[in-house]
Amino acid sequence: MRLFYRIHFIFTFLFFSSFAMGQACEYANSNIGYVKNQTNKALSMHDLKMTKFYTYKALTALEKSKKQIKDCGCEYATDSMIENIEYLKNATRATSISGARILLNKALDYTHESLEAIANHGEHGSIYGSNSLAMNVTKTEKKASYNESLVDQQKIRTKIDEALLKYKHSLEKVINTVDCAEARLFAQRIYENCEQELLKPKLSEGKKYYNLKTKEITAKALQSLGECNQLSK
Repeated sequence: MRLFYRIHFIFTFLFFSSFAMGQACEYANSNIGYVKNQTNKALSMHDLKMTKFYTYKALTALEKSKKQIKDCGCEYATDSMIENIEYLKNATRATSISGARILLNKALDYTHESLEAIANHGEHGSIYGSNSLAMNVTKTEKKASYNESLVDQQKIRTKIDEALLKYKHSLEKVINTVDCAEARLFAQRIYENCEQELLKPKLSEGKKYYNLKTKEITAKALQSLGECNQLSK
């Protein structure tokens, strides 16, 4: 019987560990997506000051994303992030737009590498090995608190999902009844606000999940709106 409970706990631990790390990877993916957007804006500028302005925004966002990327447990994404930070730092010191663009393009390559690494994280495993698991399963107190914490988080996420169904329906109503340009501006503001919230280092798990899911719903709405000037309403 003891063996049964031990095996049951190991499988439960693995399941919830995978779930928690999956959420961390989603947060990391969202933040790196923001870094990508700011880097692209920096590359599109024709003024060195504006180029550096958006480069600083990308760099600051990436620095703030270190914990999420670490929690995701993807070594490849972590390695790419380290390289990316160095190229962005050097781009802030560039004395010409052409010089900055060379560094920014390299930084963008590492951004894409990080996004690809996170997308394929399940295929190349986690930095958390079996030793970490073995240590945790031997401590009874940590077992209980760990499971209770994850169950509480799942309850919070369920409530947030239910609340966001109302937001989704409201957003659909806006898209179907308001002028396309106004609807797009409204959705874009919500999307950008979620991006900014997700960069905050001390955001609670509940707020992180809320903003991530709100961002995902809003992104689909923006995609459905497309480029308003091409729509005939």
